[in-house]
Amino acid sequence: MTLAMEFLRRQLAKGGALPELSVLAVAVGLVTGLVVLLFRWAIEGASWLIHGQAADGHDALGLELRVCLPILGAILLGVLLNRLPPDSRRFGVVHVMERLARHRGRLPWRGAVNQFVGGAFGLAMGLSGGREGPAVHLGAATSSLLGEAFRLPDNCVRTLVACGTAAAIGASFNTPMAGVIFAMEVVMMEYAIVSFIPIIIATVTATVLSRWFLGDVIEFRGLETDLRTLLEVPYIMFAGLVVGFVGGLFIALVKTFAQLRRWPFWAQASLAGAITGVAAIVAPEALGVGYDTVNDALLDNFAWTALLIILVAKTVASAACVGVGLPVGVIGPTLVMGALLGGLLGAAGNALAPDLASDTPLYVMLGMAGMMAAVLQAPLAALVAVLELTANPKVILPAMLIIAVATLTVGQLLRQRSVLLTTLATFGVRYPPHPAAQHLMRVGVDSLMSRSVVQLPQCPALSELKNALADDPDWMVIDVPGGLPMVLNAAEVVAYHDGRADQTAPVDLLATPLDRENAGIVDVRATLQEALTELNRVGSNALCVTRPASRKPVEDEHLAVVGVLTRKDIERQAWW
Repeated sequence: MTLAMEFLRRQLAKGGALPELSVLAVAVGLVTGLVVLLFRWAIEGASWLIHGQAADGHDALGLELRVCLPILGAILLGVLLNRLPPDSRRFGVVHVMERLARHRGRLPWRGAVNQFVGGAFGLAMGLSGGREGPAVHLGAATSSLLGEAFRLPDNCVRTLVACGTAAAIGASFNTPMAGVIFAMEVVMMEYAIVSFIPIIIATVTATVLSRWFLGDVIEFRGLETDLRTLLEVPYIMFAGLVVGFVGGLFIALVKTFAQLRRWPFWAQASLAGAITGVAAIVAPEALGVGYDTVNDALLDNFAWTALLIILVAKTVASAACVGVGLPVGVIGPTLVMGALLGGLLGAAGNALAPDLASDTPLYVMLGMAGMMAAVLQAPLAALVAVLELTANPKVILPAMLIIAVATLTVGQLLRQRSVLLTTLATFGVRYPPHPAAQHLMRVGVDSLMSRSVVQLPQCPALSELKNALADDPDWMVIDVPGGLPMVLNAAEVVAYHDGRADQTAPVDLLATPLDRENAGIVDVRATLQEALTELNRVGSNALCVTRPASRKPVEDEHLAVVGVLTRKDIERQAWW
C-alpha cells in the first residue's frame, strides 16, 4: 500500500496524470455534492427552526422580526468569530483564492466548519448574501482536506481545489457548465487543458448527486421570451452601461466596508446587521438569499418603484455583509441586483417604446447576466450561468452584448477589478500569480528531483564513505548541526578521494577544496514555484527535498532527505 501511494504521488507530481486525477475527481465530486446538500438542508432547517419560514420567506415576517433577526444574527456571529484571528475568519471564494496564493491551496478544517455553521445561521437569520460563496469554500476545503489526508503533492491539491469549486457551483445552482467555467475563469484564472477533464468529472458527479436528491430543478423559470426586434440593440448597449455603473458602485461599496477591518470584528458585523435590518424596513426582499425576488421579477410582479427601492436596499445590505467578511456569498446578490435592475430597464424600455421593446422578463435575465459578469469580471461564466439558470437559449445573443458592454464599463471605463480581486487587494494579496509562476505551480518537486542521493555526517568514518560512494550517487548531502545542510557533487568527492595520498585517513567533507553550498529545504509535496521561492530566499542553487519538511535550521535533527533539486532543473522545466 505504501509503495502504491508513493507511485501515485510521483505520478501526480508530474502535472499530467489524467487517469489518476480523474479517479480523485470522482471522489471530490461525491463528497462535495454531499456537503453542499447538507449545507442547503442546514439553511432550510435553521430557517424553519428560527422563524418558522423557508429560507426565502423573510418577506412574510412581521416588521419586528425583519429588523431584529439580521441585527441579532450579525451580533452573535460577530461576537463568536471575534475570538478568532483575522486569517481564520475569512470565508467564501475570496478565502479560497487567498489560500491558493499564500498557503499552497491548503484550507483548514476549522475554517470550513465555521463557514458551514456561520453561513447556514447567517442566511437563516436574514443576512443579505448568497449560498454559493459558502458552497465554494466548503467544496474547496473538502478537496484540500482529501489531498492532505493522502499527502498528495501541492500541484495536485491545486487541481483538486478547482474540482471542489466547480463541483460546489454545479451542485448548488444545478449549473454544471457554469461551475466548470467559474472555477477556471474566476478562481484559478487560467485555462489548462490538463485540469479541464478532472474538473468536468467532479462537477458532473456532484451535480448528478444533487439532482438525485433535489431533482433537475431550474432555479429561475421565466417566460419564453426573445428579442422583439434588432432595433433594441442600441438600448441593450445602453443597458449594459447602466448595469456596469451600478456594478462598479457595488464594488466600491464592498471595498469601503472592507476597509473598516481595523474595527473589532464584532463592531463590523453589528454595523452590517444594522444596515440590513434598516433596509428590511422598506424592502423585506433585501433579506437572505433573495431568489424568490428574482422569480417575482421574472413574472413582472413588481412596480418600477418597488424594483428601485429593493435594488437600493439589496445593494447596500449585500455590500455591507460581504464587505465586512460575514460568512455569506457575493454571487447570489449579483444575480438579485441584476434581476431588479434589468426589471427597471425593461419597464423603462416598454414605457418609452411599447411597440418595440421586448418583454420585461428578458431584461431581467439580461440584467442578471450583465451584473454577474461586471461584478465578478467573469463574462463567460455569467453567460453560461444565466443560460443554465433560466433554461432559455434565446437569451444568448442579447446576453452576450450586455455582458460585453457591462464588463468593459467596469474594467476599462471605471478602471475597477472584480469584487473578489478588490477584496483580496485589501489583504495585500497579489492575484493571479504571474503566468510563469502558474506554469511552475502545475508541476511537483517529486517529478524532477534526483533521487540518487546519499546523506552523511560532516566527518564520516572511512568505511561509511566508501559504502556511500559504492552506490555511485549523483549527490552527497552533508548534515550540518545547527544550520542548513550542504550539497556536494558525488563525482567530485570520488575524484578527490581517489586522488588523496593517504586514503586511509578520515575525511572532513566540509574542509575539502570541493565546490559546495548551503542547500535550502523543501517538502517533497511542494510545487516547482515553491521550490524556486525557497531557492531565492536562501540564495542557493540546490534544494534538499525532505519528508516531512523543516524550513528552519534545527540543531541535532536528522533530515530525511529523499532527493536533490537544482535551479537548473527548474529553469529547464520553465523553458519547456
